[in-house]
Amino acid sequence: MEGRQEEIARKRQRLAEIRRQREERRQAFLGGRPGPAATGPAPATNGRQEIDDLVASLVGERLSPRSPTRIRASSISQTLSEPGLSFQGNISGSSSTTDLTSIEQRAMSPTGFEGPPKPQAIPEFSAFDAVILDMPPKERLAYNKEAQTTDMLLDPPVIPEEEIERRVKEQREKDEKARRIAEEQEKKRQEELQKQRQKLKELTEDEKMSIEQSSEFTDFIDYSSKLVERALNETYDFMTDYTISQQVDGDQVSGDQIKLYCNFSDERWTKNRSVTDVAWSKKFPELVVSSYNRNPMAMNDPDGIVCVWNLHLRERPEFVFHSQSDILQVRFSDFHPNLVIGGTYSGQILLWDTRAKAQPVLKTPLSAVGHTHPVYSLDMVGTQNAHNLVTASTDGVVCSWQLDILAKPQEILELTPPPPPRTDEVAPTAMGFPEGETAAFWVGTEEGNVYQANRYDRAGSKAGLNLQDVYRGHTGPVTGLNFHPLVGPVDYTDLFLTCSVDWTVKLWRAKSPNKSTAQASSGGGIPSSASGMVSSSSSLPASAQTTPIHSFEAFDDYIYDVKWSPIHPAIFGTVDGSGHFDVWNLNTDTEVPVLSTPVGSGKHALNRLAWDKFGRKAAIGTIDSTLAIYELGDWVVPKSHDFTHFQKTVQDLTMAQNLNLGNRSYD
Repeated sequence: MEGRQEEIARKRQRLAEIRRQREERRQAFLGGRPGPAATGPAPATNGRQEIDDLVASLVGERLSPRSPTRIRASSISQTLSEPGLSFQGNISGSSSTTDLTSIEQRAMSPTGFEGPPKPQAIPEFSAFDAVILDMPPKERLAYNKEAQTTDMLLDPPVIPEEEIERRVKEQREKDEKARRIAEEQEKKRQEELQKQRQKLKELTEDEKMSIEQSSEFTDFIDYSSKLVERALNETYDFMTDYTISQQVDGDQVSGDQIKLYCNFSDERWTKNRSVTDVAWSKKFPELVVSSYNRNPMAMNDPDGIVCVWNLHLRERPEFVFHSQSDILQVRFSDFHPNLVIGGTYSGQILLWDTRAKAQPVLKTPLSAVGHTHPVYSLDMVGTQNAHNLVTASTDGVVCSWQLDILAKPQEILELTPPPPPRTDEVAPTAMGFPEGETAAFWVGTEEGNVYQANRYDRAGSKAGLNLQDVYRGHTGPVTGLNFHPLVGPVDYTDLFLTCSVDWTVKLWRAKSPNKSTAQASSGGGIPSSASGMVSSSSSLPASAQTTPIHSFEAFDDYIYDVKWSPIHPAIFGTVDGSGHFDVWNLNTDTEVPVLSTPVGSGKHALNRLAWDKFGRKAAIGTIDSTLAIYELGDWVVPKSHDFTHFQKTVQDLTMAQNLNLGNRSYD
């Protein structure tokens, strides 16, 4: 501020000096005598220079050299320096436009002035304070291609402690307010629920009991609880880590091993009962059905029951069906997965439907038209559109039924014994049909023999027992008979197994009535033009057909059931009275089983055996009401060479049997 005042004082002194010189020139001009300013060009030049400097100091510092104001100041200074020129007005940056324009026009003319100079009054000069406005230049924004981000390395701003406390206090107040609002809303909701409950009518005990006993309520509880139990019994590991490439499953069955999968029993229905038969569903592989005899400790319960078990429902059966008589045989229908068929001790054939209640939807009458003795054997033959249920009872009667018409059988066949008859009738205890056969079948009897029979009269044979095909080998009642399944590139459907209470299992070759004499005299492995497969039927003399190919005698008790594996040609299983489940592989050994395991405690007899359609699980029915499911490893899956190997095994057994027969006849 002091510097500014000093500058103004200096300018005032210069301005006073200019006024003094102007006064001297004016006096000289008026008096007609030259003054100091008019003597020579030097004073005029000096005066013009001083005026230019003064004007530049006052208004020319903020203007460009070529600005109009600068030009006007220069012209004015030149005009003032001329003799005889005078004007009135303030020579400053704020002089009037009219005066400046006239002076500028005269200064810029070629002669400098138009006409002779006229005497004019000298303008009075006055001092004033100049106000200089310093306007900053407008900021120009330029785009930079570099990252437009804040430098994270800068230190964060320091927030005062008071500000932090204020913010925390505000947040606490907001949370407290939200909590109060939530409590008020919950209180209102509870009050509304309480009002609704008060409006509801309180049920009496009789009304509650009627609801609980209604069929709709019980069906809902039964269905929903089964869904929950299936989900709980699911063994899928939802914690599996798929990022681990190698993971060892401890429950995986590997090698020649067998593992107990689960046990099925129910305290309400199966207690004190024995499992009489088991079978798997062909439509639903997780379902297995088992039949039971009567419970002597529960006189009010049904005499016979059938339970359908689910592998995903371990604690109770999926369905329970009732019967007025002990059930000896049970199976799913091959062509109707909802139907379950059973044969009873009274001779009735019962049909249950999983879509209906516990009672049978159809049953045969108790009359002489059908069976009047226990039914130990039943089988289904035919196709989807033309099939029949064939049953056999111990009175020697074989009946054929339509499942939708059980009032009377479609066919009745009485089996008469061969001469000389030791009994009045043949008592079948086991029956089997070869794969794809609908007319010829084989039956095992109480006397230990196996007979071939025909349902119809056919070329060369009549309906009934074929007395030319009597298979003698067992010394006790036959308890099981099973034909080899049609599986693989080689046809072994003419081979069947039988088991008996004489502690043996025997392998037989059936003589089909459809085979010609040429085929009967040929060796194993003859191509079959009808099926496109290979037949293993090697012929034997007619007299040799009555003896088995091989006898398996590595048992210590009654053999109650025997079944071929549905996938492997050389594997079959047996269950016996000692409580052991044995698995045989004839490609490995023909004298002892490859695996033998006790079922449960190993103290209870095993009644029935059934393989699932994949051949990896086996269902075993015990005498102590338990249905055991065993799982086998990958070793039961056949390899390509197993079929040809088994063909060679059968040929070797046949040659050994012929050699033994020859030695016996020679002796």
